Amino acid sequence: MLEIAARSILIYLFIVIAIRLFGKRELSQLSVIDLVFVLLLSNSVQNGMVGTNNSLLGAVVAATSLFGVNWILKNILTRSKKLNELVQGNAVMLIYNGKVNEKHLKAADMSLEELEAAIREHGVKSIKEVDLAVLEVDGNISIISDNFHKKTTKKKRIHKSLLDSN
Repeated sequence: MLEIAARSILIYLFIVIAIRLFGKRELSQLSVIDLVFVLLLSNSVQNGMVGTNNSLLGAVVAATSLFGVNWILKNILTRSKKLNELVQGNAVMLIYNGKVNEKHLKAADMSLEELEAAIREHGVKSIKEVDLAVLEVDGNISIISDNFHKKTTKKKRIHKSLLDSN
């Protein structure tokens, strides 16, 4: 059982590092392709965590290990600003005074079309009307418009087809 706990913790840390390396978009800007990827990823690492142990106890040990390492990591990140920035990154300014920062957009691995769609989700018609757009560390995009008076942060909603399956 100790082996299952160790495997689960290693897989957890690997996934955290991989998500950090592949970008913030993975967190909340999930497309259909991203959703399929996450589902397949979870299935692919399952055997790496529990090996050939398909028992209820093995599953409980794996889940408990994941909850535990998640709780520990969150507490460490809360106390260490430098480690938090290393693991979670920093917010990225995408638009300032109606002008897209192409370098930051490319670094965020976002297309102009995706940015425009996010702006429309906030009820703003065009990039020129945006005073500030920021890709937050959690993957959400915050928009400030109307001469820096109106701020909105849109959280991605679960797709309707996922809600229907429950």
